[in-house]
Amino acid sequence: MGTTKYLARSIPTISMADFDSRVDAITSELVSAAERDGFFCIVDHGISREQVDQMFDNSAAFFNLEDSIKATVPFSAVHNAGWEKNAQIRPSTGAADQKESYQMQFSENMEGRWIAEDVLPGFKDKSLAFMHSVQDVSEKLMVCFARGLGFEDDFFIKCHDVSENDSQTVARLLHYFPTPENTNGEVFHRAGAHTDWDFLTLLFQKAGQSGLEICPGREVSTSFGYGDTWTKVDPDTESNAIICNIGDLLMSWSDDRFKSTFHRVKAPSEPGDYYGERYSIAFFNQPRKSAEIQGPKKKYPMVTGGEFTRNAMQRNFKALLDKKNANLKSEITASVVAVKEVPATA
Repeated sequence: MGTTKYLARSIPTISMADFDSRVDAITSELVSAAERDGFFCIVDHGISREQVDQMFDNSAAFFNLEDSIKATVPFSAVHNAGWEKNAQIRPSTGAADQKESYQMQFSENMEGRWIAEDVLPGFKDKSLAFMHSVQDVSEKLMVCFARGLGFEDDFFIKCHDVSENDSQTVARLLHYFPTPENTNGEVFHRAGAHTDWDFLTLLFQKAGQSGLEICPGREVSTSFGYGDTWTKVDPDTESNAIICNIGDLLMSWSDDRFKSTFHRVKAPSEPGDYYGERYSIAFFNQPRKSAEIQGPKKKYPMVTGGEFTRNAMQRNFKALLDKKNANLKSEITASVVAVKEVPATA
């Protein structure tokens, strides 16, 4: 395994303070960050650190349950909701991420997928209150991106209306398992390199639990290629920053003007890395299934939000299948070579 190459990059930090009076200045900063980096931090966003910490407590309470209890709300690929464990395989690694997650939505997709009230009293209400707070922040960012692309201010807000039954927006609670410091050569993956296929992701991290890394440089939304120079993005809880990244959908919706950046949660392997369990919360803004997706320059054919999600999943699984087939071909070739090199016996 080659040594990871790192490059120090500054991640833009954008204040959302006095939003109504500063919307033009904030829009300018956001558009610049979206065009250049695809990743940025927002501060002064209105969600208190106490709210974030309470949601992390809520998350820990869920993940501390026995697996048999969490399994009462199993993940459904059709509904993109529920609990999964060691089940997500990235095309970049071909191996399962060492984590568990619980995906929650605003819509009827959660019917029968909320953990029972008598198991975790107040879990649903606390989660939805937090999700609505993050949605409010997301909608401010949507106003800025709409202005930057020449749409009406409420264009993206209407497309992401979480009160509608075809809403696809997801809040994902994540719990990465501890990694042994002596792996005996075994390779672990916390979250392999990937892009998000949503509109915009807002990520909450806990102090001291590092691992997030980015690799900018993607030019088109249909490309799987990326470089090999990474930048660490450590949690900044002192300023209560939210890490944001552009998703494939906004990259396509902007005619590739805004960049969807590859990122990963690297498994610890070097001195100074964090080996303990890691918690994070990702809020994936995904448009309604009926929303019509097409950029102002119409670079890509118009698709609905439902079609975009389905196409993204199909590309993801195809890339994974191609990787598995390539690995299998390599193994077969190596076996054939090994057989040819076995000396003949008398």
